[in-house]
Amino acid sequence: MASHRNGNLSEMPLQEFMLEGFEGGLQTQALLFALFLALYVVAVLGNLTMIVVITLDAHLHSPMYFFLKNLSFLDLCYSSVIAPKALVNFLSSSKVITLKGCATQFFFFSMMGTTETLLLAVMAYDRFVAICSPLSYPISMRPSVCACLVLGTYCGGCLNSGVQTILTFSLPFCSSNHINHFFCDVIPLLQLTCASTAVNELVLFAMCGLIIVGTTLVVLVSYGYITVTILRMHSGGGRHKLFSTCGSHMTAVSLFYGTLFVMYAQPGAVESVEQGKVVSVFYTLVIPMLNPLIYSLRNKDVKDALRRLGQKHTAT
Repeated sequence: MASHRNGNLSEMPLQEFMLEGFEGGLQTQALLFALFLALYVVAVLGNLTMIVVITLDAHLHSPMYFFLKNLSFLDLCYSSVIAPKALVNFLSSSKVITLKGCATQFFFFSMMGTTETLLLAVMAYDRFVAICSPLSYPISMRPSVCACLVLGTYCGGCLNSGVQTILTFSLPFCSSNHINHFFCDVIPLLQLTCASTAVNELVLFAMCGLIIVGTTLVVLVSYGYITVTILRMHSGGGRHKLFSTCGSHMTAVSLFYGTLFVMYAQPGAVESVEQGKVVSVFYTLVIPMLNPLIYSLRNKDVKDALRRLGQKHTAT
């Protein structure tokens, strides 16, 4: 029998949680359902379109688009880990999730988020090699190397997620099983435990801080060299194309890293629980929805590929 921080006792281990989600009555829940559904549908369609276009168009069979296809796959999975359960809960009165279901959602959410963070750094390195060392690029970023880099991001994601999941769900949870969030995230889960969370919080801060700060440095150094190289170019057209392509990546990186840093690597930055939920919506649904738009609207190669695919479909 475990003692809770407020003195309440738990007679048996918890087998399920209640996801409280957002405050508000039926009208608010219906509005949130419509918003989440719209964001999720656009995210799914946008990322599926990017995957299909890059797969079918031979002009896009290059390392940059190989990484972009993997980013779209991650965004598709990332949002799908969170959105379907949240949508069901908006229309349900119980909002129950089992302990195993919560642990599974937590693991895949953490894995996809960490993997995407690492992949964005790999994409920055790819642009650095392509622009700053174009002669060695075909060798440096040959298919086997690209595959190993992507595999490495997934391994890093699994490692971080595995550690966080084991540490979090090995803690004893007490009589309160209400998670004040719309999905199983680490911070609201730690608030339900009977034991000290000092070690968990230290590991969370250390691992997330190391990953976010480390990958941010890779991005900043890569784009520092890229900017200097582009500014030295004599061709205005080439400079504009490179700035456009790199600008898309920097926009995606800034949005994703910024929200993750606020939530996990800067304790106390989010002032309230409701504010934290809004930030979570941004990086779990809004960013996966925006990424395909950012890369397609600002990328001439992708727009040309979409046009060719449309013409081929019309012709048939």
